[in-house]
Amino acid sequence: MHRNYLLNLLSSYQPLNSHEVVVKHQMLDVLKNCDNCFERSCLPGHFTASAWILNKTGSKVMLLHHVKLKRWLQLGGHCDGESDVLKVAIKEAQEESGINDIAPVSEQIFDIDMHLIPQIKDECPHYHFDVRFLLQVTSDAPIVTNHESLAVEWFDQNLATFPTRSPSIIRMLEKSMQYCGQLNKQPA
Repeated sequence: MHRNYLLNLLSSYQPLNSHEVVVKHQMLDVLKNCDNCFERSCLPGHFTASAWILNKTGSKVMLLHHVKLKRWLQLGGHCDGESDVLKVAIKEAQEESGINDIAPVSEQIFDIDMHLIPQIKDECPHYHFDVRFLLQVTSDAPIVTNHESLAVEWFDQNLATFPTRSPSIIRMLEKSMQYCGQLNKQPA
């Protein structure tokens, strides 16, 4: 795979709002103009891949309480040179949840975001250009956390009881509630 894979995915992605329109244009610019955009060394920012994970029934989503940022986030991480962002999202989801039985609901982009990562120790502040995919656990395997999280938990898709108010996370919650609502309306 090479950068054309992500270029095609981003080109076909339909932004939900004006924020995503801006993010899409910035991502396309970085992709076209930075040779090392999949490497952490690319500053002021680089691509990351994330997973919005549904449980087997689609009633809950998985979040990670990040050890460094001390916030509830979707699972995901750095591409580290890999341009297949879906592959990275699945690998990160498996590593951070301890669950191997995770599959894409769609191979198309679910959400995009650009966010500033603050300075942590000797790492300069930088941007993550985050490409997000909708994934689903296909077994009843238990969550097994690793060193990257304080906790990894399932949460009901309910805005009133959700553990974060981050606009980026709430946007994905609303998208997945709409997706799951449409599934429930389909005839059996």
